[in-house]
Amino acid sequence: MSPETFLGMSLVDLCRAMREGAVSAETLVDCALAGIDSVNPAINAVVQLVPDTARARAREADRIRSRGESLGPLHGIPMTVKDSFDTAGIVTTGGTIGRRNFVPDRDAIVVDRLRRAGAILLGKTNTSELTLSYQTNNAIYGRTSNPYDPARTSGGSSGGSAAIVASGAVPFDIGSDTGGSLRIPAHYCGIAALKPTEGRVPRTGHIIAFGGYLDRLTTIGPIARFVKDIEFLLPIIAGPDGRDPSVVPMSLRRADAVQLNSLRIAIHLDNGVAQPTVVTIDTIRDAASTLRGVASQVDEVALPLAAQAPRLFADLYAADGGAWRRRILAAAGTIRDEEPPNAGLPAARFSALLEDWDRFRSEMLSVLDSYDVIVCPVTAEPAPLHGEGVASAFSFTQIFSLTGWPCVVVRGGTEGQLPIGIQIVACPWREDVALRVAAHLEAEMGGWRLPDSFAVADGKNLRKPST
Repeated sequence: MSPETFLGMSLVDLCRAMREGAVSAETLVDCALAGIDSVNPAINAVVQLVPDTARARAREADRIRSRGESLGPLHGIPMTVKDSFDTAGIVTTGGTIGRRNFVPDRDAIVVDRLRRAGAILLGKTNTSELTLSYQTNNAIYGRTSNPYDPARTSGGSSGGSAAIVASGAVPFDIGSDTGGSLRIPAHYCGIAALKPTEGRVPRTGHIIAFGGYLDRLTTIGPIARFVKDIEFLLPIIAGPDGRDPSVVPMSLRRADAVQLNSLRIAIHLDNGVAQPTVVTIDTIRDAASTLRGVASQVDEVALPLAAQAPRLFADLYAADGGAWRRRILAAAGTIRDEEPPNAGLPAARFSALLEDWDRFRSEMLSVLDSYDVIVCPVTAEPAPLHGEGVASAFSFTQIFSLTGWPCVVVRGGTEGQLPIGIQIVACPWREDVALRVAAHLEAEMGGWRLPDSFAVADGKNLRKPST
């Protein structure tokens, strides 16, 4: 298999080719490592590589296959994972300087599940420090660039994940999302991502682990080039692990069982906070036009309390004066000179803020009395230049972090050379509905496209993008 063939195949198709003996694990790993070697100097997405270990595991996977046996649904498939997840024997920094040389002795639970399913870990992808920024940059590895324009950000905090997947070098990655950290990079880099319902996937072994008053916000999910691939990955990583107490043993449903003609769809464009670009609005309205031909109902609506989401999100983060963040840094061994700690809110105001959050979630649920799906922008604009961007642009993701609902992002348009993603939001535990709508939009509107600068030059080597 040439790198050109590898680039064009979905994860689902690669798994089928592996089962049918059409490709070897060693070939896939070699293709992926060659792709990373070619594109990574321009985008700085992959920050740790273990090529010798990966090749050894690929050879073992091929020996197992030759005996007619299988390691699982991801047998022999190469992957990378965000550097916020612990990986046994591989440096795991979480983007913070105190963990520059930290090597865990065990995998995060999602990494363990993927390996047990047969996937082969090639290395780690870049993240912002503690995953707490909308751009991917840290003091250890520096910044990650957008594969469509290296002068621009790939988003954060799963920016390394999105950039390397969009380049075509690996079929999937696993990231995390607190305020949009899966969805924004997927939008900026033109690929698919799923933020599952809160409580769907355990966070054991993640730099922001389970627990605390902000526990509801952070979720773990897959990032890939195609919608069918993120659906394929979800059952592998979902479900209780006996450690994360927030995870619910809720069954998963198949997206292909969802009838589009039964769905009531709300189109949301004006959140009262950030004005989307003209092309962003046109992309969402094009999606609405596509859905009107198949859905039961498509209406443009305003969402209750949407304008309050950014303030509520910010107040929750600041409520304890940043003590939770300082605890994570201290545990990592990161020491820095900072201003004296803010005492945070008085207890009475803090408890009232948590009640405000619950009221927000409750009032937002009223939207689901009338609609099954919300389709809206991911951010108000495409990928900005490094270090630029307006915080209010992220208000479209923050609202659904606060509700905990499942969201899928898929590419729907282009502004200049930059991708424009569409955010598809469904009811709690109905990832299947969001995935079904996303798959339809992907089929009708084009989905992922390989960046021109990463096109295959001669069928053997990938060109490095110009900077």
